[in-house]
Amino acid sequence: MRQITPAPVRKSIVVNTEPARAFEIFTQNIGRWWPRDKTIGSSPQTNVVLEPGVGGRWYEVGEDNSQCNWGKVLVWAPPQRLVLAWQIGSDWKFDPHLITEVEIRFTSEDSSSAGPGRTRVDLEHRGLENLGAAADRLRAAFDSDNGWAGVLRGFAQASSR
Repeated sequence: MRQITPAPVRKSIVVNTEPARAFEIFTQNIGRWWPRDKTIGSSPQTNVVLEPGVGGRWYEVGEDNSQCNWGKVLVWAPPQRLVLAWQIGSDWKFDPHLITEVEIRFTSEDSSSAGPGRTRVDLEHRGLENLGAAADRLRAAFDSDNGWAGVLRGFAQASSR
């Protein structure tokens, strides 16, 4: 069996809402919950936008209304699946020629009829070998508590409101 180096980063969280609502919060409301310190723009981040549909842009908006691309939508399959191109290089700048993939899956968990639905959200950031010599260093950052785990915690807090 072939081993991918570096291995993809995988994180999961369960939120107390049904998959359709979880997908909506993740995509339509990303700017409300995305951590403000996760930014690459030259101006402090005020919003993150994920345009719906394949080919939609994924970008941040700065205080000065500047836009800084992060990537694009590769797969848009509500409410189960979203795949984004992460096009941010090791220098933390947008690179239109770089693609690593961030896949997010929304899976219904069994719930009682008395309570709200629950959704397991699985995130996988793969293709990290495309980051070249910095791949292992960036993988460690993505896999850290302040990386994708922290992003998912922000999403979970927004999902519980």
